Amino acid sequence: MPIYHVKHITRYSYPSSVIDSANQIILSPPSDDHQEIINHEIKIKPLAVIDSYEDFFGNKVGIFTIVEPHTDLVITVDAEVETKPVPVPSDFWSPKSQWETIDKLSLEVEFLDFVKSGIYKALPVIRCEISTIANREKTVLQCVQGLSSYVYDQITYQQGVTDVETDIDRIWELKAGVCQDFAHLLLEMLRISSIPARYVSGYICPFGNELRGIGATHAWVEAYIPDYGWLGIDPTNNCLVSDRHIRIAFGRNFNDCTPVKGTYKGSSAHTLTVSVVITNEKIKNEEESTSLHDDAAYVQQVVEPVAVINSYQRFIEMQQQQQQQ
Repeated sequence: MPIYHVKHITRYSYPSSVIDSANQIILSPPSDDHQEIINHEIKIKPLAVIDSYEDFFGNKVGIFTIVEPHTDLVITVDAEVETKPVPVPSDFWSPKSQWETIDKLSLEVEFLDFVKSGIYKALPVIRCEISTIANREKTVLQCVQGLSSYVYDQITYQQGVTDVETDIDRIWELKAGVCQDFAHLLLEMLRISSIPARYVSGYICPFGNELRGIGATHAWVEAYIPDYGWLGIDPTNNCLVSDRHIRIAFGRNFNDCTPVKGTYKGSSAHTLTVSVVITNEKIKNEEESTSLHDDAAYVQQVVEPVAVINSYQRFIEMQQQQQQQ
């Protein structure tokens, strides 16, 4: 079973001092049936104490404040995670019995947040488009995989054309976006098909450059399969979630899993840099800036200056709402 080392740095630089920075972070992967957290550490610069609690979904949420003036805020995550094989569900149950189970689940409190679809103009068109893919003559698993393939085939992976405010109507019109958009579209398709589905944030651990979404936080979907449970499926890469995925959090959508959000008082001008390195060798560089190592078998790095717009960066910028003294 592979062991991955993750170094994830979020850095804000301000042209003048800011104060009263209050932040919420969701950057702590849990140990579960498919992954074990060997080591995990979050460092804040300037130094701050992180208080933690579990949110409604059971995700670990950290909060911290920095009152004194500062010109840089750096959040560094160092994690060592062992991932485990994910069993593929058996698909020999009759479609009728599976859909009967799905209909019962839709009335249970535990699943209410994950079966309610959104309200948008493209709903009738999307429903018509997927009617032959997700129909009750097929098993739930066949429908889930069929819808994932449809999203993968129809949507072009393209950075910079969407942000976190981009809704389903716009994604459907553009037929383009990043992993978050792939996940949100598949979520809606599953939910209008009455299949419980939830949004998942995390990392994808590459071997080479064959996967989309490497080098940054990633997003995928978990769908509920009767007689199996929650099954992870990655529409951005059209694959089932495996031991190359590390889960951080889940919720109804991206808003429930936001990596970093907060407020501060000071100048609205700032520079944001996000860097993620994933390797299967011990990360030796403990400095604030990350670097690539010759002995690393699985390494990807992404540095995002403020001029580059993507979903993760855009959301953080939106959440950093400035309040002037």
